[in-house]
Amino acid sequence: MSAAPPPPPLVVVLTGPSGVGKDALVNRMHERGFLIVRPATMTTRAPRDGEVDGVHHLFVSHEAFIAAWERGELLERAEVYGRLYGVPRSAVRAALASGGHVVIRVDVQGAETLHRLLPGALFLALEPSSPEALRQHLDARGSEAGSEIERRLALAREEVARARAFCTPVTNVEGDIDATVDKVAALIEREAARPGRRAVAV
Repeated sequence: MSAAPPPPPLVVVLTGPSGVGKDALVNRMHERGFLIVRPATMTTRAPRDGEVDGVHHLFVSHEAFIAAWERGELLERAEVYGRLYGVPRSAVRAALASGGHVVIRVDVQGAETLHRLLPGALFLALEPSSPEALRQHLDARGSEAGSEIERRLALAREEVARARAFCTPVTNVEGDIDATVDKVAALIEREAARPGRRAVAV
């Protein structure tokens, strides 16, 4: 009698306001040895300090982005703060083929679209512990001017409310990223073990 096939990897959609710590969370999960894969999303914004093309994002021109969308290569697209973002199908498929759980980081607009396209995915919304904590994160990043930070803070409350409509909320524990990792890992493990779970088609 042959052994049962291993359960399929999860697709985890991680959303939350700009600056809430989505990348820091996923980076720490990698450092702690969790078997997760992060497909690069496509964007028309410029790289921030330390970001690597093809790893953190696929940095492309506006024209290249639109061409990829028109060819059907992106699962979704959204305009955020004047820049385009999208999730390439090929990147997600390659990540799933690796056998690890796939974590897609998107803004709330992208998460709303993926919620319709990927009904079997696990949707998590990372939330700041306080508005002041989010302001400090944005200040520390150093990539936005003061007026831009104020605009992002104003939008954050709306984004949190929208995400709560279809995501499991997870508060980013200020000053203790490992506590946040533990909470996210527990949610992933619970969903991975859910009986009857099926593979997500991309």
